[in-house]
Amino acid sequence: MGLKNLLIAVSILLLLTVNYGFKPAFDEQDWLAWVNRALTQSYDQTADAKVKKVEISVTSDYFVRLRKTYAKNMQEYYSFNLHKFNDFDYFGDTNSGTLQLKTIADDIIVQTYNSRDGDIDSMSTVLNIPVRNVEPERLDSLREAFNYFKAKGL
Repeated sequence: MGLKNLLIAVSILLLLTVNYGFKPAFDEQDWLAWVNRALTQSYDQTADAKVKKVEISVTSDYFVRLRKTYAKNMQEYYSFNLHKFNDFDYFGDTNSGTLQLKTIADDIIVQTYNSRDGDIDSMSTVLNIPVRNVEPERLDSLREAFNYFKAKGL
């Protein structure tokens, strides 16, 4: 590429940046917004008819948090820091399936509240998230986002 072509390319990029706010790559806030939107949109609440309410998010301090509220206000709460993230598997097809998040060891906090058996705290290495309408590209992007946050949290 000649110097003239290089200058033209740089000028076009600068023009796009100034006029359209073009950003060549996602930053941390973009990833957080995207992953939270993807998890919320993809979560399949119909997978468990007993669940009244679900809250799922990745926080700015790199925690995955999932809270399920059932009838009689029983709750299950899952939480782990993405620097402990190992990998995930997906079981299902594009219509419905389970996203299985895995940590290095027993790094997922599991808490139940208002259960018939009382409040219970335990740890796990796997968090199963029922999902729907998930294309392979979304799974690839979720893996990329989780690995991005894992690296940021180290």
